Amino acid sequence: MGSLTKEQIEEMAEYWQKSAEHDFETVFFLYKNKKYSDSLFFGHIVLEKILKALVVKKIKIEPPKMHDLVKLEELAELNSDNEVRILLKEVNVFNIRSRYPDYKFRFYKSCTKEFTKKYLDKIKELYKNLCQKLKQKK
Repeated sequence: MGSLTKEQIEEMAEYWQKSAEHDFETVFFLYKNKKYSDSLFFGHIVLEKILKALVVKKIKIEPPKMHDLVKLEELAELNSDNEVRILLKEVNVFNIRSRYPDYKFRFYKSCTKEFTKKYLDKIKELYKNLCQKLKQKK
């Protein structure tokens, strides 16, 4: 697929941004209801979607069908500091596929309220920063 028109780029970026915004609410609904591992999974999805909005703005084509937050950050050319890259790498772990039930269960057990809150605070801050970057690219 070739380059998108300016209108298509805006439309696609808005789609990813609105979808991330919707899922951002879900993150905290799940946390409030003590679904900690699910909350972290959705935290990953939120960052993935807002990064895809930034990727669309940068590369002017549909974002690749991938879930790796570090690679999406690189495609968006955000030049994030090392702390952000470490966080993205850590949050990548929350994107657990159901075909690995033993790993998923171990992860589920590690998702205490405190563990989850620590990461959700970081995810929330990064999400808000990425939303600001997206506004700046309009």
